[in-house]
Amino acid sequence: MSKKRKSYSAEFKTKVVPELLKEEEPAASIASRYGVTVQTLNQWKKKFLENASLAFDAGEATKEYREKIEKLEKENEALAKTPGKTTIERDCPRPSVCGVVVTSFLGRAVGKHVAKRNPAAKRGQKSLDSSNKRGLVDSKLESLSLTRQCHLLGLNRSSLYYRPKGISKYDPNLMRRIDEIYTKRSTLGYRMIHAKLKEEGYRVGHNKVYRLMRTMGIAAIYPKRRRYTNQADKEHKVYPYALEAFKAEKGRIIVDRLNRVWSADITYIPVKGGFMYLTAIIDWHSRAILSWQLSNTMDTSLITGVLKEALEHYGIPEIFNSDQGSQYTSKEHTQLLKDNAITIAMNGKGRSIDNIAIERFFRTLKYEKVYIKEYENVKELKRGIKNFMDYNNNKRFHSSLGYKKLMDVYLQNLTKAA
Repeated sequence: MSKKRKSYSAEFKTKVVPELLKEEEPAASIASRYGVTVQTLNQWKKKFLENASLAFDAGEATKEYREKIEKLEKENEALAKTPGKTTIERDCPRPSVCGVVVTSFLGRAVGKHVAKRNPAAKRGQKSLDSSNKRGLVDSKLESLSLTRQCHLLGLNRSSLYYRPKGISKYDPNLMRRIDEIYTKRSTLGYRMIHAKLKEEGYRVGHNKVYRLMRTMGIAAIYPKRRRYTNQADKEHKVYPYALEAFKAEKGRIIVDRLNRVWSADITYIPVKGGFMYLTAIIDWHSRAILSWQLSNTMDTSLITGVLKEALEHYGIPEIFNSDQGSQYTSKEHTQLLKDNAITIAMNGKGRSIDNIAIERFFRTLKYEKVYIKEYENVKELKRGIKNFMDYNNNKRFHSSLGYKKLMDVYLQNLTKAA
């Protein structure tokens, strides 16, 4: 007999997600302690943030749902008069969220032709995730077979018998070594890094190296721009690279004034018990870090939060450059840039070198602050990175700036511009 897939209560999720939001420990540590996967935690966090506004406007949300329910109930009464299987299927349970019925099972019960007549019911079906749909299936319901129930819910029957493989296991030591190899030679892909690891005595397959590199958010930098024929997701528009105009001799990018070009990126940072993600925004002219944040998840809220902080304290740049990661191509992030009339620029695919200013900064950070010490916890890691950021902006002399300090150059130019 197949093992029933484990489900989690709303109370359990409400207990776990705030711990993730505190960002005081790696997501992998939280996942291991509560017996869930990191992917599941990320899904809960995303849903929690998307619905956070309901806590302050519950009355309006309830009113909206009530109106939809009343409309669907009227449609159900009309459908209930249809003879045959429709009448039987009408008795199936109705899904609910937080105790409020949000859609009607009957709105889907008579097949595609009803869905065409009832767009609201169709949208209601799509709004349910797989776990909620599985919860609606009743094996004791004699009037409808499991196959028919799955068909009506738009659910693959095989998912009823899915047996989770368990918690995803990360190898912090292996991930740290992969990051060290990649930081030293960023042109290496997962196959070359796998070969290097094998040479060093690691017993690991190339598929695992590829998976871990994706988790870490790193990929090989190609020495030449390549032409890609695959189309980007229509929901996430990719913008062209806009820094070619700043290239001088030997391909160097020279930006002549502050706030003309900002760049941002996300990098993997190892810590005892797991890993964190660091994102930062750099001004190309002064090389000063304008905003940064450390997080246990790599999501859109992380990079939009850093951008808002930079805009609040340092004004508005002409151009904002990033890679083509889903966080940077998301509607939330691109809309924030558009609202501030900022030109959006993105690296060529696989061309991290197009964002060389922030890449070099991350490389320096890792060699001077991360690799030389194993941080015991996130609090210690944050303190270490904060100290380095202060040193980098206010105490480091930069040769390309005539051995001046980065933030001094930024503030002096800001005063002149004013």
